[in-house]
Amino acid sequence: MADLIYRPIGATATLARAGYPAIRSATGGELDIVTGPTQPGFNPLDLLLASLAACMSMSARIAARELGLTDRFDGIAVNVEGEKAADEPSRFGSLTVTMRFEGDLTADEQSAVAHKAETICTVSNSLALRPTLIVTTT
Repeated sequence: MADLIYRPIGATATLARAGYPAIRSATGGELDIVTGPTQPGFNPLDLLLASLAACMSMSARIAARELGLTDRFDGIAVNVEGEKAADEPSRFGSLTVTMRFEGDLTADEQSAVAHKAETICTVSNSLALRPTLIVTTT
């Protein structure tokens, strides 16, 4: 049996007295954060929505394979929008995931792939089940 190699996961944000955070992934990827309404780039909320979109797209491809639909699944575009809650605490009150399939899947097959993808996606599962948040200092 082959040994499984797991990708390190995690992120570190560094922030100086002035400016914006810089994000570094456990594997060395880097991303600068923006907060201005017209600045191109990602803010923390965009990153959360992007994580869900990316995870759902990859999970849809897995779901199509598991459902035997790979031959008619040509690709997918996943759009995620968030609606901030009107009350406290500050958070998203709802997230809307819209999946646009490329290929020749019926509406029923698209629905089956979408729902199976939701059960596969670690991000959607984490958001739905609200993980324990542990905050520490060093």
